[in-house]
Amino acid sequence: MLKKVTILNIRIDSLSTIDLLKKLDFTGGVVFTPNVDHLMKLQVDQDFYQVYQQADYCICDGQFVMLASKFLGNSIQEKISGSDFLSVFYSYHALNPNIKIFLLGGVKGVAQKAQEIINNKVGRKIVSGSYSPPFNFEKSEQECFKIVELINKSEATVLVVGLGAPKQEKWILKYKKYLSYIKIFLAVGAAIDFEAGYKKRAPKWLRNLWLETPYRLLCEPRRLWRRYLLDDPPFFWLILKQKLNLYKNPFAVSNKL
Repeated sequence: MLKKVTILNIRIDSLSTIDLLKKLDFTGGVVFTPNVDHLMKLQVDQDFYQVYQQADYCICDGQFVMLASKFLGNSIQEKISGSDFLSVFYSYHALNPNIKIFLLGGVKGVAQKAQEIINNKVGRKIVSGSYSPPFNFEKSEQECFKIVELINKSEATVLVVGLGAPKQEKWILKYKKYLSYIKIFLAVGAAIDFEAGYKKRAPKWLRNLWLETPYRLLCEPRRLWRRYLLDDPPFFWLILKQKLNLYKNPFAVSNKL
């Protein structure tokens, strides 16, 4: 049975990258990548919380989530960030003709650029379609069903969504029933931007030193300052409360979790 580690009000799967690849290959499913920002949003956004309950896999995206699991005495096996997993996923399936990917996310032209780069890396058209939706597209049902049609026409079997949380997770769960061929849904944040070269990831040595967060803050201060300096720091207080058995799921009464 798949081991799960509870951090605040979310159960995170403790498994290796290769185990996740094999499970998805066999059963498909919806994959979310909880990090500190997700976990904080999950304390105040009940709709987001309800969507999270429907994911097939929640994998650890972030060193601080890993650290929290160790502090709580039930360590997660491996950190599998969305940014890392996308490249591992398409490399793993490079020769698998049953895997066709659709990329949804990024500003105009970014998803198409990522499509070209990935296909060149793999040596075949593993990415069969891509689209960078306009700002606030999720508020237009017409635009959303246009996207559904694009995905279905591509005959993709894997949908990679990089729209940021909670937008990407909510969109997947709302429209997945209309997607005829999709077996695997990956919500991967900025991974499409990274693949396209639109944004730069922290060098691996900085990531190994747990310095990816300050690196990203320096690269995108206007977009990320509030998240990293105001919204996310209370995470550590909540983890201490969980350690002391003082944390309460804010949605426990209505959801009996």
